[in-house]
Amino acid sequence: MSPATLRIVLGLALGLVGVVIFGGTLPFTRLAVAGLDPWFVMTGRAAAAGCIAGVVLVCTMRRRPSPAHLGRLALISFCLVGVFPLATGLAMTTVEASHGGVVLGLLPLATAIAASVVARERLPAAFWAAALVGAAVVTAFALREGVDGVGAGDGYLALAAVGAALGYAWSGLAARDMPGWEVISWALVLALPVTIPASLLLMPAGPAAVPLSSWIGFAYVTLLSQYLGFFAWNTGLALGGIARVGQVQLLQVFVTLAIAAVLNGERVEPVTWVVAGMVVATVVVAARVRPAAKPGRGRTAPPAP
Repeated sequence: MSPATLRIVLGLALGLVGVVIFGGTLPFTRLAVAGLDPWFVMTGRAAAAGCIAGVVLVCTMRRRPSPAHLGRLALISFCLVGVFPLATGLAMTTVEASHGGVVLGLLPLATAIAASVVARERLPAAFWAAALVGAAVVTAFALREGVDGVGAGDGYLALAAVGAALGYAWSGLAARDMPGWEVISWALVLALPVTIPASLLLMPAGPAAVPLSSWIGFAYVTLLSQYLGFFAWNTGLALGGIARVGQVQLLQVFVTLAIAAVLNGERVEPVTWVVAGMVVATVVVAARVRPAAKPGRGRTAPPAP
């Protein structure tokens, strides 16, 4: 196996580890917001994970990022520490985790699209055709109960997908210059001046009155979804390529559905599995499309510096 192929295989394997961890984000978020305010879940998980990240950075004596890297880390922080946790938390107060898992089934395509913009990867018309088919399938799923079936929850999920896709693309680029765990660590630390005061302000008045299940959900999204999952995911994106490894997320919808059925007691209807399969099929088609060659060079465009 050549070194290049080994990097890709390792990147895909690490991406799979991240996907399994992230697959539990919606079900455990639903547990958390059942007894905690979604705004506290967003700020609290970021503050707690940020404090842990700060300790890790100090203990490993990492140097402060350069000014050039700080801008990208700030964007990552905004998307993955702010937008995605808040949007998913609000969504889980109105829709089931299984519903959210299917709607976020298009996240692999969204990540590839973000990679084409952020990393300047050129994608052919066949890829965009598959993306449009996938978008149509998810829209039909959201409309399955009529126009009234689409609510604020679906809007929050769409916002979450955009935030995650952009955050993943910027994380993949940043992880080419520093370890993946360091990328998410600095992103969390940069947010601490906002997340710590906000979490203290939003903390429940009677923590003991909050159900234990909600604190378990909060602990999962704090330690795993917000922090440790990115150790594997960011490294995988850097090794295997943002768009390619992003397609591993097609498995995430099934992980989310399975966990939601067990953890949240949700009844996953057969039509949900069918729609999930259709979404996965569109992502597989998009993943198999070969990148367009750069005119006159016969290869894809290089990533952005």
